[in-house]
Amino acid sequence: MSEQKTLQVGVVFGSKSDWPVMQSAAQQLEKFGIAFEARVLSAHRTPDDTVEWIRSCERRGVQLFIAAAGGAAHLAGAVAAQTVRPVLGVPMPGWALDGLDSLLSTVQMPRGIPVGTLAIGKAGAHNAALLAVQILALHDESLAEALNSARRADRDAILDTALD
Repeated sequence: MSEQKTLQVGVVFGSKSDWPVMQSAAQQLEKFGIAFEARVLSAHRTPDDTVEWIRSCERRGVQLFIAAAGGAAHLAGAVAAQTVRPVLGVPMPGWALDGLDSLLSTVQMPRGIPVGTLAIGKAGAHNAALLAVQILALHDESLAEALNSARRADRDAILDTALD
Protein backbone atom coordinates (compact mmCIF):
# COMPACT_ATOMS: atom_id res chain seq x y z
CA MET A 1 0.00 0.00 0.00
CA SER A 2 1.20 3.48 -0.80
CA GLU A 3 1.73 5.54 2.36
CA GLN A 4 1.36 8.91 0.57
CA LYS A 5 -2.22 8.43 -0.60
CA THR A 6 -5.41 8.28 1.39
CA LEU A 7 -6.56 4.71 1.90
CA GLN A 8 -9.20 3.96 -0.76
CA VAL A 9 -9.88 0.20 -0.69
CA GLY A 10 -9.95 -2.37 2.08
CA VAL A 11 -9.07 -5.89 0.96
CA VAL A 12 -9.88 -8.70 3.35
CA PHE A 13 -9.75 -12.47 3.07
CA GLY A 14 -10.31 -15.35 5.43
CA SER A 15 -6.94 -17.10 5.34
CA LYS A 16 -3.31 -16.53 4.39
CA SER A 17 -3.79 -19.36 1.89
CA ASP A 18 -6.11 -17.00 -0.04
CA TRP A 19 -3.28 -14.52 -0.67
CA PRO A 20 -1.96 -16.16 -3.88
CA VAL A 21 -5.40 -15.55 -5.43
CA MET A 22 -5.93 -12.12 -3.90
CA GLN A 23 -2.51 -10.91 -5.06
CA SER A 24 -4.19 -10.53 -8.45
CA ALA A 25 -6.45 -7.86 -6.93
CA ALA A 26 -3.52 -6.21 -5.16
CA GLN A 27 -1.52 -6.06 -8.39
CA GLN A 28 -4.37 -4.37 -10.26
CA LEU A 29 -4.92 -1.83 -7.48
CA GLU A 30 -1.18 -1.08 -7.45
CA LYS A 31 -1.15 -0.75 -11.26
CA PHE A 32 -3.68 2.09 -10.99
CA GLY A 33 -2.08 3.69 -7.94
CA ILE A 34 -4.96 2.85 -5.63
CA ALA A 35 -4.02 2.90 -1.94
CA PHE A 36 -5.29 -0.22 -0.20
CA GLU A 37 -4.83 -2.25 2.92
CA ALA A 38 -4.98 -6.06 2.86
CA ARG A 39 -5.82 -8.09 5.98
CA VAL A 40 -6.56 -11.65 6.98
CA LEU A 41 -9.70 -11.68 9.13
CA SER A 42 -12.51 -14.15 9.67
CA ALA A 43 -16.26 -13.61 9.87
CA HIS A 44 -16.45 -16.50 12.36
CA ARG A 45 -13.11 -16.58 14.21
CA THR A 46 -12.42 -12.83 14.53
CA PRO A 47 -15.81 -11.09 14.28
CA ASP A 48 -15.01 -8.24 16.69
CA ASP A 49 -11.64 -7.60 15.04
CA THR A 50 -13.33 -7.58 11.64
CA VAL A 51 -15.81 -4.91 12.75
CA GLU A 52 -13.01 -2.88 14.33
CA TRP A 53 -10.98 -3.05 11.08
CA ILE A 54 -13.98 -1.97 8.99
CA ARG A 55 -14.55 1.03 11.26
CA SER A 56 -10.85 1.91 11.11
CA CYS A 57 -10.89 1.71 7.31
CA GLU A 58 -13.92 3.99 7.13
CA ARG A 59 -12.22 6.56 9.38
CA ARG A 60 -9.16 6.44 7.11
CA GLY A 61 -11.14 7.11 3.93
CA VAL A 62 -11.86 3.69 2.43
CA GLN A 63 -14.49 4.02 -0.29
CA LEU A 64 -15.16 0.31 -0.82
CA PHE A 65 -14.15 -3.17 0.27
CA ILE A 66 -13.09 -6.32 -1.54
CA ALA A 67 -13.78 -9.41 0.56
CA ALA A 68 -12.83 -12.98 -0.31
CA ALA A 69 -13.60 -16.22 1.45
CA GLY A 70 -14.00 -19.92 0.82
CA GLY A 71 -16.22 -22.57 2.30
CA ALA A 72 -19.13 -20.90 4.04
CA ALA A 73 -17.84 -17.62 2.53
CA HIS A 74 -19.57 -15.31 4.98
CA LEU A 75 -16.84 -12.68 5.10
CA ALA A 76 -18.21 -10.44 2.32
CA GLY A 77 -21.66 -10.51 3.89
CA ALA A 78 -20.24 -9.84 7.35
CA VAL A 79 -18.41 -6.80 5.96
CA ALA A 80 -21.51 -5.61 4.06
CA ALA A 81 -23.57 -5.87 7.25
CA GLN A 82 -21.22 -3.38 8.93
CA THR A 83 -20.90 -0.69 6.26
CA VAL A 84 -22.87 1.18 3.61
CA ARG A 85 -19.82 1.33 1.36
CA PRO A 86 -19.83 -1.06 -1.61
CA VAL A 87 -18.54 -4.57 -0.94
CA LEU A 88 -17.21 -6.70 -3.78
CA GLY A 89 -17.13 -10.42 -2.99
CA VAL A 90 -14.62 -12.88 -4.41
CA PRO A 91 -15.51 -16.55 -3.86
CA MET A 92 -12.44 -18.71 -3.31
CA PRO A 93 -11.85 -22.04 -5.06
CA GLY A 94 -10.82 -25.30 -3.51
CA TRP A 95 -13.52 -26.25 -1.08
CA ALA A 96 -16.03 -29.08 -1.28
CA LEU A 97 -17.48 -27.99 -4.62
CA ASP A 98 -14.33 -26.32 -6.04
CA GLY A 99 -15.63 -22.85 -5.21
CA LEU A 100 -19.28 -23.28 -6.18
CA ASP A 101 -20.19 -23.44 -2.49
CA SER A 102 -18.31 -20.17 -1.91
CA LEU A 103 -19.96 -18.55 -4.92
CA LEU A 104 -23.44 -19.43 -3.69
CA SER A 105 -22.68 -18.25 -0.14
CA THR A 106 -21.35 -14.93 -1.44
CA VAL A 107 -24.03 -14.21 -4.02
CA GLN A 108 -27.10 -15.28 -1.99
CA MET A 109 -27.27 -12.31 0.35
CA PRO A 110 -30.50 -11.37 2.11
CA ARG A 111 -32.52 -8.43 0.84
CA GLY A 112 -31.04 -5.16 2.07
CA ILE A 113 -27.40 -6.26 2.40
CA PRO A 114 -25.95 -6.31 -1.12
CA VAL A 115 -22.61 -7.81 -2.09
CA GLY A 116 -21.42 -7.41 -5.66
CA THR A 117 -20.15 -10.90 -6.42
CA LEU A 118 -17.41 -11.65 -8.93
CA ALA A 119 -16.10 -14.88 -10.46
CA ILE A 120 -14.48 -17.64 -8.43
CA GLY A 121 -10.74 -17.32 -7.88
CA LYS A 122 -8.08 -15.23 -9.64
CA ALA A 123 -10.35 -13.94 -12.40
CA GLY A 124 -12.77 -12.71 -9.73
CA ALA A 125 -9.98 -11.09 -7.72
CA HIS A 126 -8.62 -9.37 -10.84
CA ASN A 127 -12.06 -8.13 -11.87
CA ALA A 128 -12.98 -7.06 -8.32
CA ALA A 129 -9.99 -4.72 -8.36
CA LEU A 130 -10.89 -3.41 -11.81
CA LEU A 131 -14.48 -2.83 -10.71
CA ALA A 132 -13.17 -1.00 -7.63
CA VAL A 133 -11.08 1.20 -9.92
CA GLN A 134 -14.14 1.86 -12.12
CA ILE A 135 -16.17 2.91 -9.08
CA LEU A 136 -13.40 5.22 -7.87
CA ALA A 137 -13.01 6.62 -11.40
CA LEU A 138 -16.57 7.97 -11.28
CA HIS A 139 -15.13 10.96 -9.43
CA ASP A 140 -11.54 10.91 -10.72
CA GLU A 141 -11.02 11.85 -14.37
CA SER A 142 -7.33 10.88 -14.41
CA LEU A 143 -8.22 7.43 -13.09
CA ALA A 144 -10.92 7.11 -15.77
CA GLU A 145 -8.33 7.95 -18.43
CA ALA A 146 -5.92 5.39 -16.99
CA LEU A 147 -8.68 2.77 -17.27
CA ASN A 148 -9.38 3.76 -20.86
CA SER A 149 -5.68 3.55 -21.66
CA ALA A 150 -5.43 0.08 -20.10
CA ARG A 151 -8.45 -1.08 -22.11
CA ARG A 152 -6.87 0.24 -25.32
CA ALA A 153 -3.62 -1.59 -24.50
CA ASP A 154 -5.56 -4.85 -23.94
CA ARG A 155 -7.39 -4.31 -27.21
CA ASP A 156 -4.16 -3.65 -29.10
CA ALA A 157 -2.55 -6.77 -27.63
CA ILE A 158 -5.42 -8.87 -28.98
CA LEU A 159 -5.35 -7.23 -32.38
CA ASP A 160 -1.56 -7.60 -32.62
CA THR A 161 -1.73 -11.32 -31.96
CA ALA A 162 -0.07 -13.22 -34.79
CA LEU A 163 -0.78 -16.84 -35.50
CA ASP A 164 2.38 -18.51 -36.75
